Amino acid sequence: MIGATTSGELRAHNRVRLLRAVHDCGATRTRSQLTRDLRLARGTASVLVAGLAEDELLHEEPAREPARGRPTQVPGPHPRGPLALAADVREDAWELAAGELGGRTETLELRPHDGTPEGVLRPLGEAVAAHRSRLGHRVVGLGLAFAGPVRHGGLVDIAHLGWRSVDVPHLLGPDVPAPVVGNDTAFAALAEARRGRLRGVQVGLHLHVDFDLGGVLVVDGRPLGGASGAGAEFGHMPLTGGDRPCPCGAIGCWSMDVGANALLRHVGLAYGGGKGRAQAERVLATSEEAVTANARALGRGVAALVNAHDPEVVTLSGHGVELRERAGKALLAACEPGLMAIRRDHPPRIEGSALGWRGALVGAVESVFDAFLTPECVEMWRENRPDQGRDTPERQNVMNSTLKG
Repeated sequence: MIGATTSGELRAHNRVRLLRAVHDCGATRTRSQLTRDLRLARGTASVLVAGLAEDELLHEEPAREPARGRPTQVPGPHPRGPLALAADVREDAWELAAGELGGRTETLELRPHDGTPEGVLRPLGEAVAAHRSRLGHRVVGLGLAFAGPVRHGGLVDIAHLGWRSVDVPHLLGPDVPAPVVGNDTAFAALAEARRGRLRGVQVGLHLHVDFDLGGVLVVDGRPLGGASGAGAEFGHMPLTGGDRPCPCGAIGCWSMDVGANALLRHVGLAYGGGKGRAQAERVLATSEEAVTANARALGRGVAALVNAHDPEVVTLSGHGVELRERAGKALLAACEPGLMAIRRDHPPRIEGSALGWRGALVGAVESVFDAFLTPECVEMWRENRPDQGRDTPERQNVMNSTLKG
């Protein structure tokens, strides 16, 4: 209600509050529960839901387990409602997905790439433009996650691929909407705070392990991005005493000892340049020695960060989940001696991500809906959508059909 001075502004504010509540709960709470959560009058909630259904933003379905008395309805995404396009651009492939209000995502395309800026971004831009054309007005934004530092303006550096100050929006092409560009670890952390094990955690630490390692501090549900936006780079701190030069330009980076590249190096296989994912996964599944070395290096670095930041929970995504599962004892044994005595008495929990490898994509979707769920953007949606009539039961069977083409 802050800033609302007229009845129209208050209504617009409450529409967004209701949409945000449906999105944040994953479209699982009933209308009556949302009414209580938002402290709305029952009549007000009914009017809001009806208006949002007419605007093709919400659609109600019967609750799976109806309560006694009146039939219980659960507001969720409309079958012709807003969609966020999102891509997770890894060092060897990209995955493009669409996400709807409530957080459900569906993969649209998965393609390998050659690692060059043009070889990655031109085909990605063409795919985004094609899906945007197919999905039409439903697309409300694009979020892109990259495995490297991202500065304001969409400038991306991926040291292992030789990317330096790559202008992502420019290379995507003119038919692509201005994207929200972010680091994959920061987006994975955002997703974990919204829909995973960092939800409701005041101070958390999230670490994402792929070819190398990234990490970010999460405070009150938001990853700390740094002055230029290029935060989430704990992997480039000298936390394990190594002296190997890192492609980023620093010496002794923690990420040189944790991740797929470190696994490959440990068994004498070629590594770097976004190559060798399949071989690294075989090493992860078969070499106890390589996995234990990775887990110990991960544990030593976690101890240093826990001493510095005092998180309540440390979450691991990507290969970090497997390292914890396969070598959790080695990880904890390496972490404990590095903790200050005051930390050792009550150490934070170290948990595998609830979202696994999907975190970066989910976080990119969240970033799009963060931009969309404002009174201005919701009103723009209402004004620009095609006039297809009110939500009716006859139209329910088309739910999400456009996602599948």
